Amino acid sequence: MRVTEGQVTVEVPEQADAGKGENVFFNPVQELNRDLTIATLRAFREREPRAEHYLDATAASGVRGVRAAADGWEATLCDVDPDAVALCERNLDRNDLSGTVRHEDANVAMHSDPWDVVDIDPFGTPIPFADAAFQGTRDLVCVTATDTAPLCGAHFESGVRSYSAVPRNTEYHAEMGMRILLGAMVRTAARYDVAARPILSHATKHYARTYLELDHGATVANRALDEIGHVYHCQQCLYRTHEAGLHADAPDACPNCGQHLQTAGPLWLGGTCEPDFAAEVSGHLTDDMGTAEQAAELLATLAAELPTPTHYDQHRLCKRWGVGAPAMDDFLDALRAAGHDAARTHYGGTTFKTAADVTEIRDATVDSF
Repeated sequence: MRVTEGQVTVEVPEQADAGKGENVFFNPVQELNRDLTIATLRAFREREPRAEHYLDATAASGVRGVRAAADGWEATLCDVDPDAVALCERNLDRNDLSGTVRHEDANVAMHSDPWDVVDIDPFGTPIPFADAAFQGTRDLVCVTATDTAPLCGAHFESGVRSYSAVPRNTEYHAEMGMRILLGAMVRTAARYDVAARPILSHATKHYARTYLELDHGATVANRALDEIGHVYHCQQCLYRTHEAGLHADAPDACPNCGQHLQTAGPLWLGGTCEPDFAAEVSGHLTDDMGTAEQAAELLATLAAELPTPTHYDQHRLCKRWGVGAPAMDDFLDALRAAGHDAARTHYGGTTFKTAADVTEIRDATVDSF
């Protein structure tokens, strides 16, 4: 089967269930991920003009690496599966593109040579590749995680094992997964005196995706760790708070209702993207991208998101309070009128971020309708 994405046409295996099959892995659902990758690489190359060497570390069909090569990167496509390697070679040839294909374990490739940009898009967790990625990359590490159930706490033990953190399955579970992932990546990078800072991140359907710009040195790595901490969450009234630090020190009880507070972390508490960079990425979307309109809407939402480490679901709050949910725009306007910053999030149509706590949110909104 042939698929056209962006400037290239590639051969991919036919797989009926979103890329889950016995053959080389290809997931059509991730076209948005790949379109955003190309736009992000274009924006990043303007920020770091010397970046030219791109490694598609777990290439599979090679569609991501082939698209990078078509966009002018010196692309290397790597996979341990000989069928994947042969497919990558055919796809480069099909598009008359130069590039290197390596039949090699991704960790070996990342340890063997220095790279400007490394892209890790495995099936499942990226953790087995993280150490090598941060040791051998100069500028940018791009990471996809598809193991969202462990990340968000739905598969609790697996999340603890994989990410050396405590995830919690809350109503902001997608953001929980993103921040557990980021926390693990930042802590891994810091082991090698590397500061990894997310410049663009999104959680879409079954995966989380982040782009981490790297800075090297013990001092900057220490500063990155300053943004690692814990979230304390009340399942009863939905109150939550957070605190920086690798050691959890939860309050004795929820200050709002007196119930027990769950602890999640260590996780990333800082911003998950740079608003200006998200806007720059949007400027590099092109009409040949099948998800350009969706990507532009996503980037606009990301650029406007507040950097608070959790978000709220308006419907969940209103159900808990026993009131009907008003229109989201009216709800957010009421919050702003009460003096609280508020913005929609990309995690769902009824989700929003604000620095106000649950009591302040209710006081600002319920009495207004």
